[in-house]
Amino acid sequence: MTRGARTDSGPSLARSSGSLAIATLVSRITGFGWKVVLAWVVGFSVVNDSFTVASNFPTIINELLLGGVLTSVVVPLLVRAQKEDPDGGQAYTQRLLTVGFVVLLTGTVIAIFCAPLLTAAYTSDSESANPALTTAFTYLMLPAIVFLGLSAMLMAILNSKQRFAATGWAPVLNNVVMFVVIGLYAAMPGDITLDPVRMGDAKLLVLGLGFPVGIASQLLVLVPALRRSGFRFRWRWGWDRRLAEFGGLALWVVAYTLLGQLGLSAVTNAATSGAAGGAAIYSSAWLLLQFPYGVIGVSLLTVIMPRMSAAAADGDYRGVIDDLSLGSRLSIVLLGPLCALMTVLGPQIGIALYSIGNAGPDATRLGLAITASAFGVLPYAIVMLQLRVFYAMKDARTPTLIMVIMMAVKVPLTYLCPQVLEPRAVVYGLTFVNSLTYVVGMIVGELWLRSRLGRLGTGTVLRTLIKTLVAATWGAGVALALALLFRAGLGPQSAAGAWLSLILGTLAGGLVMFGLMTLLRVREAGAVTDRITRLVRRR
Repeated sequence: MTRGARTDSGPSLARSSGSLAIATLVSRITGFGWKVVLAWVVGFSVVNDSFTVASNFPTIINELLLGGVLTSVVVPLLVRAQKEDPDGGQAYTQRLLTVGFVVLLTGTVIAIFCAPLLTAAYTSDSESANPALTTAFTYLMLPAIVFLGLSAMLMAILNSKQRFAATGWAPVLNNVVMFVVIGLYAAMPGDITLDPVRMGDAKLLVLGLGFPVGIASQLLVLVPALRRSGFRFRWRWGWDRRLAEFGGLALWVVAYTLLGQLGLSAVTNAATSGAAGGAAIYSSAWLLLQFPYGVIGVSLLTVIMPRMSAAAADGDYRGVIDDLSLGSRLSIVLLGPLCALMTVLGPQIGIALYSIGNAGPDATRLGLAITASAFGVLPYAIVMLQLRVFYAMKDARTPTLIMVIMMAVKVPLTYLCPQVLEPRAVVYGLTFVNSLTYVVGMIVGELWLRSRLGRLGTGTVLRTLIKTLVAATWGAGVALALALLFRAGLGPQSAAGAWLSLILGTLAGGLVMFGLMTLLRVREAGAVTDRITRLVRRR
């Protein structure tokens, strides 16, 4: 199969990623929005820290059981089953869902029994932490593992069929539910009792049980979409030889996930040993940094992954390299300028979003955490793209080895932060170290892919990077000048000044950046601006 045939046989990358980006944008906005509202209600306090740490556990367990395997390995195998099997992969998919559900249910029961051990592994015993509250939240939230895993399986199946809309919109319903939950929590009188923690506390139950209810609501979008695709589920308990292939790949992905959790455990322990709110601020800063990646990078990955998997299945490694190069260059052009703007406007972001309610005292602290780590957004996106290339080639071993190197950098530096930084500044060091880790991963991944595939067109990517960096530097300078102007005129903690800095700084800086990229003949920037112009004219 030729490269051209492969490209023409399905929806175009631009059209598919564009429609998915809209759904992902709404999902990211609402997902980030309910976490901002939660901070307004409870502040960056021990309650927020405990909720944040506990809400990570369903994702952690799901990743260990199935989630990391689904996002990285299942799509390539499903694509092949759909191409090779007479029934279009229906029986294979049914077996996959049957086995996955049993694994998720079993893992959830075990995790609930081990809830205190999870808390001990991810929180410190310092005065700023509350392990009892974290454990209480954990008991209430762990049932979300089943719903999270089922959602991930259904999304993987829909993505393999190139049905992207539902996978983008399902999380929106989850986020709407969480807004309702936080509203109920705020409307209830009193506060959560911290000493002693009571499992029957009404506010604790509302916030803790609302989380798995929100995750479960995603199935209301995904199940109908899967039925419309022609898939019909029934329990299928037989064995398929490809499940053994899936299992072999899965072992490496599970090892990769375990290494990632080693890093997360180090971060949460270090964050909860600093000033109160460290874990929540770290999580909020990382969520903010992932916002542009989640809209742009995830949309590209979701669409590129089936293309790369099909190319790898056909032995078309030139096609794999072309997709890697295209994804890298688009990531640079779209995410590079945003990295620069978030670096210089970090404090303004914190003040604009978190100066309301109980979050106000720590708004600048969060903004500085963004400034310390915004440089990592682009390396993170490229690392994720590189890893998908290995998975498309059915190689789950190399990503795990890359993760070993990344964790060898991250874990020691993470534990060093509380030793060398004062308590309120620990979170700055943690966010910086996290971003630095992805710079290391990007370099290692590039070298490994080059040794595996040969020439990757790195020169073209580097030229795009250098030109974008020049343009981003000048644009960020303009944004910073405006921010300093409003800071001097309206005061350093002015929410109005922060919003003006963000809006006008982003517009002016963005215009300078894309104007310079056009002058420097960054081809990918031209493609992006042309598409935006067409969308505007269509309105």
